[in-house]
Formats: sequence, C-alpha cells, structure tokens
Amino acid sequence: MPFPSSGRAARNLSAAAMSALLLASAGKHFRSPGFYRQVVPDYLCREDPAPGTVPTGANGPLAVLSREEWIAASGLIEAAAAVGLLIPATRKVTATAVAAMFTAFVAGHVDALRRAYGPDGTPLQRRIHTVRLPLQAPLIAWAWSLRNTGPDGPR
Repeated sequence: MPFPSSGRAARNLSAAAMSALLLASAGKHFRSPGFYRQVVPDYLCREDPAPGTVPTGANGPLAVLSREEWIAASGLIEAAAAVGLLIPATRKVTATAVAAMFTAFVAGHVDALRRAYGPDGTPLQRRIHTVRLPLQAPLIAWAWSLRNTGPDGPR
C-alpha cells in the first residue's frame, strides 16, 4: 500500500535535486565563468569601446550587458531559482521560469555549437558543445515536471 505522502516526497526530492544542480551551476558561474563564455551568444553581448576610441555602433538591440555581466546575471538567477524551487508556495512559478530559462539557453548552446564547427572551432569545443546542447531537453522536461503540485500526479 503506497504512503499517502509518497508523491509529495518524490516531488520534494526532485525539487531539491534540481535546486542543488542550479546552486552548483550558479557557483560555477562565479568560480569558472570561462566555462559559460562560449554559450553566451555574441548578439546579446555589449561591446564597450576601448577608452579613447569612438564607438562603432556594432551593438544590436539585445546587447544590453557584456558577456561577463550575462554570465554573472544568469548565475544570480540560477541561485534565486534554486531557492524558489525549495519553497512549495513558489515552486510552480519558479519551475515554469526555470523551464523557460533552460529553453532560452538553447539559443546559446546552438550558437556555441555553430561556432565550434566553424573555422575557429577546435575538436574539444565540438565534443563539449555536441554534448551540452542535447542536455537541455531533459533539463527542460525535469523543470517542467516540477510544476506539478497536486497530490495525485500530473493533471
């Protein structure tokens, strides 16, 4: 006979595991930002002119932060999401936001993969980004599954 709270316990454990993953990733954003450098698409990155030079106007409308600022901001967002997933009252909205975040990250992974297979890409970059891109699908599905807060499973 199943325990009445076994579904809730499994959901809490899954949320805690996703939270731990997000917290570890958030920490890595600050300890090893270079790991994330290639997955921030160029079109999102503001290129500040060197002191004493004239701006080239190369920044697009989405280029509001520098690459380093994007890495730090996404680390902070992941840390906040890690906390939000642990609080049952905020889990559904946080899980939805995390699924959207992982979906948005697909663009960066596609861009990194495209560059890895370009003329400046290395065999190591090709291997890394070939593995990193498909990992987004299970992460998106896992985050989406955390939206379920009901006692009887998905509705």
